Amino acid sequence: MIKTAAVLGATGGMGYALTEALCRRNIKTIAFARSEENLLNFKKSWGQNAVIHSGDALNPDDVEEAVSEADAVFHAINIPYPGWDPTLSIILNNILQACSKHHKPFVYTDNIYSYGLQSSPANEISPKNPHTKKGKLRQTLIEAIKNSGVPYIIAHFPDFYGPHTGNTLLHYTLSQIIEKNKGMFVGKTNIPREFIFIKDGAEALAELALNENSYGEAWNIPGAGTITGEEIASIVSQHLSRGVTFRPVHKWMIRAIGVFDPMMREYTELMYLNQTPVILDGSKYEARIGTLPKTPYEAGIKVTLDHILNERNAAF
Repeated sequence: MIKTAAVLGATGGMGYALTEALCRRNIKTIAFARSEENLLNFKKSWGQNAVIHSGDALNPDDVEEAVSEADAVFHAINIPYPGWDPTLSIILNNILQACSKHHKPFVYTDNIYSYGLQSSPANEISPKNPHTKKGKLRQTLIEAIKNSGVPYIIAHFPDFYGPHTGNTLLHYTLSQIIEKNKGMFVGKTNIPREFIFIKDGAEALAELALNENSYGEAWNIPGAGTITGEEIASIVSQHLSRGVTFRPVHKWMIRAIGVFDPMMREYTELMYLNQTPVILDGSKYEARIGTLPKTPYEAGIKVTLDHILNERNAAF
């Protein structure tokens, strides 16, 4: 039974949503991140079940202190692409060592990069053929978790969207639309792709972690089906009561921008996901855990837009 959880990376998109979901279940939640100021600000929303713990995941002592106090440890830390190697490996090693020393189960939030190219919806036993640098690194991290001897859950998610997801592709587009009638949309606007409303992902992962029979396995947590950029634009236009246009960003454009922008340079190899998207099969979760939360895109996008608007208004 989880009475106390530690969420590492609590001020990021999934970390924030996970802390929120766990606190709502009346679980004492140690919210771990570098910025004490951000943690204190977010605690106003999380409530009394959130315990603020500022620290650096690159410091093994900081990690161990947070891990030692919890019944389960959620790893929701992510960093910008240019710093992935070797930082992600160092952080994971610090967390796994602390979990092993203190006999704590480990819950890992992962993306879809390790799946590589897939011709049909991917389930947990689909062959993983990562062909990109980032996909291969993610697969290396997965193997480290499996070989650590620590009880684990590995959860694969599609791209996030929703409140507090400022570093995601869809947030990038929606933020531009707020300011003007045109927004850059990475990839073709007529290809169905999968996103997940981040609060749904957090709710599903919290339920998964509370099930003792979930550990020692990888799990897919998909979104509410697929949607095209054109359909997203239509929802945005309706909610904002004005016409909007998404301008597709193609690979050659990303490559050109990457000459000056390290983040875009690193994203170039992932453009295949916007041409031949990986779609997740969540039937295993629904068969063993229960119905997946699936906020309709129309509702989720409207909530995201309102959040961006509120943040912008608060800044003035």
